[in-house]
Amino acid sequence: MAILLAGCASRPPSDRENLCAVYRQKPNWYSDSIKAAKRWNGPLEVPMAIMAQESSFRAKAKPPIRFFLGIIPYGRASDAYGYPQALDSTWSRYRSEAGSVFSQRDKFDDSIDFIQWYMHNSWQINAVDKNDAFAQYLNYHEGQGGYKRGTWKKKRWLINTARLVEQRTLRYRSQLASCKPELDKRVKSWTLF
Repeated sequence: MAILLAGCASRPPSDRENLCAVYRQKPNWYSDSIKAAKRWNGPLEVPMAIMAQESSFRAKAKPPIRFFLGIIPYGRASDAYGYPQALDSTWSRYRSEAGSVFSQRDKFDDSIDFIQWYMHNSWQINAVDKNDAFAQYLNYHEGQGGYKRGTWKKKRWLINTARLVEQRTLRYRSQLASCKPELDKRVKSWTLF
């Protein structure tokens, strides 16, 4: 029975385009999101939009396998993994600076904290507002150094993807405004026990 429940816990939300539906289906995610947002003084909807783009909220997401001549597999594009699609090196930096040795990329609470931490670094290094989903996503994808050098400017596909993240953030923000009182009430009732 525990194995079945563990499988359900890591299953992505069924409606990833509606943040209220995501938080209703995964109530602990709302508490974890609030905790990370308070720790790093960031919004809830931007990191959730980034996570939706990067992994579609899949705990064990990995980049697709590449094929030589379309048939011979030769590895993945990177070592990105988990909800945040964080690279090994960036995850190690997070664990030493802000997380713990027990932080895992396939755990939602660690992953949402990681994205908030990364956004906080982008704000400190490149003065990118934490509510600016477009620029935050470009920092997230290219790294703060790549963003500063403008590596993204010649990547039309990446600019388009950052616009999608920006649009999803605006939808999430609007949706969250409508359900936040209900979600807050649920969280408050859980903390009474």
